[in-house]
Amino acid sequence: MSSTPLVFVTGNANKLKEVQLILSKSSGSSQPMTIESRDIDLPEIQGTTQEVAIEKCRRAAEIIGGPCMTEDTALCFKAMKGLPGPYIKHFMKALGHDGLNAMLQGFPSNDAYALCTFAYSAGPGAEPILFEGSTEGRIVPARGPGSFGWDPIFEAENTGKTYAEMTSDEKNAISHRYRALDKLQTYLLSQKS
Repeated sequence: MSSTPLVFVTGNANKLKEVQLILSKSSGSSQPMTIESRDIDLPEIQGTTQEVAIEKCRRAAEIIGGPCMTEDTALCFKAMKGLPGPYIKHFMKALGHDGLNAMLQGFPSNDAYALCTFAYSAGPGAEPILFEGSTEGRIVPARGPGSFGWDPIFEAENTGKTYAEMTSDEKNAISHRYRALDKLQTYLLSQKS
């Protein structure tokens, strides 16, 4: 990548740290991608994960006046046909870990998947491009540190561990964020040729 930093629109220090760590370890270039974060309060429309991501990135590019990327995370309960999905942040804030578990009481399955959607815009007026990654898992009673959203209740891919119980390297090797970011990075590296 060039030495010009890519603007990542986020106010979430944990997301920024994960993105920087993933990119520093997976760069296919001799010069790692530089990420600069901007905390911009963007309204989030209601809709599918793709609709939310596209509109958020479009607005961010207009405000920044240049290239940027945004990220949206969804936690999707299979028994609820994908809900709470892109609204997980609000459900988490209102209900907490115990409440999210309680939502599945009476359903036959606690299967879930984590979905990450990175959106990239080349600048104002450019249609955002989406890069999605997902990780299968299940919702369990909270285990591990509670410092990063719903990580303590998402047990990933038959590992027997929640995201919160994993080391950064373990999580970043299988996470929904890693899988989406890998696709975005591949795209950006192909554009520099």
